[in-house]
Amino acid sequence: MTSHDVVAIARRALGTRKVGHAGTLDPMATGILVLGFNNGTRLLQYITDGDKTYQATVVLGAATVTDDAEGDVISTGDVSAISDSNIEIEMSKMRGVVMQRPSSVSAVKVAGERAYDRVRAGEVVELAARQVTISQLDILQIRRLDKTIQVDIEVTCSAGTFIRAIARDCGTALGTGGHLNSLRRSRVAGFALDRAVSLAQLKNGEFSTLALADVARATFKVRELALDERSELSFGRALSANNSDEIFAGISADNQLIALLANKDGSAKPIAVFAAAN
Repeated sequence: MTSHDVVAIARRALGTRKVGHAGTLDPMATGILVLGFNNGTRLLQYITDGDKTYQATVVLGAATVTDDAEGDVISTGDVSAISDSNIEIEMSKMRGVVMQRPSSVSAVKVAGERAYDRVRAGEVVELAARQVTISQLDILQIRRLDKTIQVDIEVTCSAGTFIRAIARDCGTALGTGGHLNSLRRSRVAGFALDRAVSLAQLKNGEFSTLALADVARATFKVRELALDERSELSFGRALSANNSDEIFAGISADNQLIALLANKDGSAKPIAVFAAAN
């Protein structure tokens, strides 16, 4: 199932065509996919830009064309001499601000076309490395099988990080080849598994949606608005600046998201207005 498949289910469940998601989840992956609908789609870009947490299993001993278990094996390597310490050393090199080359079978666009479409058409695609931040990369367990080593990891990373690339690069560094065997996304920005509904619940209408203000509180710093400030923002006018250097949410006393704001030229200017004046 693709992320677009989930969006299609949500459109039927919510009774609207205006549904989007905050960051593609690989078809082989499970876990959180944040959906926005109607006016909520305007917040998705900010949620997508947030950091994410994953649990994954890296397989050392074989490389695949897709860097995951769904692709054909293109090479194998002997893992018998690889120690736990070797794995830990290579994984530690990936923590922090690093340059990472995305998987060739990814949604990254090359000349307007998705990389995975070019690969499926028979092209050889190698994408340029780009800067990402991996703030957490913990090894949870190492299991030694007959011809492979399985490494369970937990990763917290910036938007644009590929967990498959971690598996590939670790296998390359160790000379064994590597790919991803499982992937579960447990958090996207301020949204974790404890707030999620299952696909079955979505299909059956057994869910409740979050108010825009609650989404904003989980995503941005908040400025509680006085009545006159709400009125000014509702007309697209600026407010006095505060001390935030990030985008922040203006929320009214009755818990309505009025606008998103950013400080510029000495005032807090609305960059998106959500509620009209009463």
